[in-house]
Amino acid sequence: MSQTSKEYAEVETVSDVRIFGAEAIGTFILVFCAVGTAVFAGDRVGILGVALAFGLTLVFLVYAIGSISGCHVNPAVTLGQFVLGRLSVAKTGVYMAAQIVGGVVAGAMIYLIAQSLPSYDRTEDGLAANGWGEHSPSATEGPLGGIVQHGYGIGATMIVEVIFTALLVFVILASTDRMSNVALAGISIGFTLAVINLASIPIDNASVNPVRSLAVAPYQDGALAQLWVFIVFPLIGGVVGALIYRSLFGRDDRLQS
Repeated sequence: MSQTSKEYAEVETVSDVRIFGAEAIGTFILVFCAVGTAVFAGDRVGILGVALAFGLTLVFLVYAIGSISGCHVNPAVTLGQFVLGRLSVAKTGVYMAAQIVGGVVAGAMIYLIAQSLPSYDRTEDGLAANGWGEHSPSATEGPLGGIVQHGYGIGATMIVEVIFTALLVFVILASTDRMSNVALAGISIGFTLAVINLASIPIDNASVNPVRSLAVAPYQDGALAQLWVFIVFPLIGGVVGALIYRSLFGRDDRLQS
């Protein structure tokens, strides 16, 4: 058995309860801190501030819970690990269930806090949900006021979600590979997410994480109807990123007895 296979065999020995707890807490923190920044302070810190909130939150989470669960906090990352054979079906289910729970609770907390502000208008202010067309952040009010000039379309959204999620998953896998300086992995992973957000927030509010999208979609008009794109295409991107990693690093990390 290779060293990498041994490492991921060890992940299988961590109790499901500990993994569930770490991933649920980690995903809650990522959504609450990063999406919360967009909702509570987006008009103050701007796109750069929101992007850094996502990136820096992921940096400290990698070092906080990475030794327990690997700090996936994203179903696309978990799916990439599964494709590489590093997780069993059962363990993959534990990860994704925990991520959904953590993200959904965080979304509910953000909404409860936001609506306590008297000036908050769910229809006008939303909850930093992802979207395209009239729900794209680049959509603008038309010359007649009530008419919306659509922003980036669904095609652009599909492309950026696949490409940027593939990039994120590839960097995570490459940065934690035994050929890399694993001690610095959190920094490279976090800043990759920050750059991704800088580039894609104007297009569709930057998902690259199905749970990030699911967490707040119920609280913004029109977001639920578009949610499927932010589930399907980040997952496709996760698979693509894992396959690119395998093709470049040539790892056979499937769990072996």
